[in-house]
Amino acid sequence: MIFSELITLKELKEDPYFRENMLWDIQPQEIMSPRCVQQGDKIVRRGSIKGYIPYIDVTGKKPILFIMRHTQRDFGETIARIDEIPQEMLDEAVNENRDKICFGMCPINEKIKKWLKKELGSL
Repeated sequence: MIFSELITLKELKEDPYFRENMLWDIQPQEIMSPRCVQQGDKIVRRGSIKGYIPYIDVTGKKPILFIMRHTQRDFGETIARIDEIPQEMLDEAVNENRDKICFGMCPINEKIKKWLKKELGSL
């Protein structure tokens, strides 16, 4: 991990780069799917994903909101943990997106997207 510890919501707010490079609609399946697939006799490379991706980790006792940094070379690491979000919002998003959970990662919903944008000053 490049970051020695996870950054906070306060630190995310202070740097507009995070806000400007947030990928709001990337799903966990997109992050985890193969970049190259065979279609007939051709190998097709999918486009790269580069930016910051909010997701809900569902591997523990309660859901937690994290931000992942994903590079053009398909390297991903979790860089931030957002503890300020109401737990009810996370629970609701997990229930809403239960069928989209992939490797313990659940996508955020529109309510969390709006909350996070407001917190980061994107609205």
